[in-house]
Amino acid sequence: MSRKLFVGNLPYSFTSEQLTEAFQPYGNVVSAKVISDRETGRSRGFAFVEMETDEAGQNAIRALDGAQMGGRALAVREAQERPQGPRRPMGG
Repeated sequence: MSRKLFVGNLPYSFTSEQLTEAFQPYGNVVSAKVISDRETGRSRGFAFVEMETDEAGQNAIRALDGAQMGGRALAVREAQERPQGPRRPMGG
C-alpha cells in the first residue's frame, strides 16, 4: 500500500521534479506535486508526495523531516485526509 506524505516549509522555488529527486533515494515515488496558488501560479510552500510503500514513506519521513533544503527546514509527515463537507464561498 502506498503512503501519502505532506511536505511543508518548502522553498518557494522548489518544483515537483526537484521534490521527486529529493524523495527518490528513500523509495519509489509514485507522485510528487508542489501546490501552487490558483490565482498567481506561485508555489504555496507545501506539497504532497506519494511513496510506493509504507516502508518508503517512513524512510522518507525519518530522513527528510527537519532536513535543510534551500535554507528552510522541511516538515515531512503523513498526510491527513481532508474532511469532506460543504465548501466555504470564496470572497466575501
